[in-house]
Amino acid sequence: MSDILCVTSRSLCREDFLTRLERVAAAGPAGVILREKDLPPEDYRALAERALALCRARGVPCILHSFPETAEALGERAIHLPLPLLRALPPERRGAFRVLGTSCHSVEDAREAEKLGCTYITAGHVFATDCKKGLAPRGLDFLRAVCRAVDLPVWAIGGITPENFPSVRAAGARGGCVMSGLMTCADPAALLERFARRD
Repeated sequence: MSDILCVTSRSLCREDFLTRLERVAAAGPAGVILREKDLPPEDYRALAERALALCRARGVPCILHSFPETAEALGERAIHLPLPLLRALPPERRGAFRVLGTSCHSVEDAREAEKLGCTYITAGHVFATDCKKGLAPRGLDFLRAVCRAVDLPVWAIGGITPENFPSVRAAGARGGCVMSGLMTCADPAALLERFARRD
């Protein structure tokens, strides 16, 4: 299984977003997080229905993002919620999700996520990234501390490349999240193959 989660951003795509998503899913990532949180709920639901079908056809898990009502309405049991939304979700609704993730920016966030019932977390941003211009990366020491603090799979996010990925795994992360690389590269399958190498 791949060690890379694709985090989507249709605004980065140079081609039709669903065409890009099909190519990414065909490459076999560990999963896809459909992070199009700027959309109105009805538009997100329409996109989610198509993305879920596309990923399902390829056997790739698709995790919805920021819209628990959409996930519930579609009978989906995988959701990624920003920590403020996760805190606000009643325990009985949190508990209905089989896969529950959140984004953590500190050890304290990670511990809180574990207490709130998360099944995985993302931690970052680890390296410098265009997605977080002007913000200093938190670095590998931060990632190590998060991985030690919780008994959850930790997925590193922020500037993850094939070149720095071995250090991410060595820090204790389950894998890495990639957004811009998979949204813009010429060949998603080739990029995932580079991540899979253990040179």
